[in-house]
Amino acid sequence: MTIRILLATMVGLTALISSMYVQVANAAQTQAEQNRPLSQPYVVYGAAAQQKHQVAQTLGVTAKYATLTTTGADARYIGLSGISDEAMISSVALAPAEPGTGTLVNIEPFEGQNNILQVKSQQYAMAATMAGVKDVIITVTANKPVSGEAALAGVYKALDQDGIPLDDQNTAAANNVLSATSGAIQDNADDKKYPGKLTAAVTETAGDLAKEKQAGNPITINIIIDQLTINLRKQGIEKQTSSVAVQNISQALSEVNAAPISDSKGFIKNTGHLSDTLQDSAGDVMAKVKDFANSADAKEATNWFMINIWEPVKQFLANLF
Repeated sequence: MTIRILLATMVGLTALISSMYVQVANAAQTQAEQNRPLSQPYVVYGAAAQQKHQVAQTLGVTAKYATLTTTGADARYIGLSGISDEAMISSVALAPAEPGTGTLVNIEPFEGQNNILQVKSQQYAMAATMAGVKDVIITVTANKPVSGEAALAGVYKALDQDGIPLDDQNTAAANNVLSATSGAIQDNADDKKYPGKLTAAVTETAGDLAKEKQAGNPITINIIIDQLTINLRKQGIEKQTSSVAVQNISQALSEVNAAPISDSKGFIKNTGHLSDTLQDSAGDVMAKVKDFANSADAKEATNWFMINIWEPVKQFLANLF
């Protein structure tokens, strides 16, 4: 009897230790940036998204895409709580990009109308990179007008589903940077190149600060403001960016610098690469067919659109006139 009790106790302790090990391992995994390629493409619909068939067409979704849905509870992925399902409208598709591509984002108009009103492609790419995403092509759309900030919750949920959970502190800090850049972009709405140049400066600053942090140098808010100002000047937009915007963005960058992502050497490389891409980017389309890890998948989606959408429309118009 004593032996049985002893064996049972040992088995119980072994199970407990194993469970603790798994929890520690999983916790450690979420501290780093994305550590492997996305295993398959995903489409993530907002819980309140309607006309999903048309949304899928807009995103270029094929049968190879796994399907998920974001609810209000999933707003936790971007550091928000108390969000209703009705607020989750925007939908996203994720596909693996060619290694070294970084994070590229396309915003697709829904039935001819751009319903993502506040967030630019470049902001999504910047925030996703600061959250730890890399080598992923993200496509965003919505069936009715929305701000667009909740779209990244779908990105992070898909990565989590794929076994690549990202750190909550990283994603929340990244989303705050996205929000902080919106005011400056709205102030310069007439300059189509401004979003790319601003996000390039902000992304480069995040990498500069991470490099200083990893070197053991102290980072104060004044140092962040000075470095951001240098990079804004480098992009030629220092005078276009208000002191209030600089202050807000710098405060958000301080959160990124305090997050685990800034301890990654890969983050310095990724931000440098993305900054170069962003500074020359304008408009809603950052990724091309060649950027997809499996270009055949992208071509399949494009061909599906041409055969099922564009050609019938052309035929209808031809018959009409």
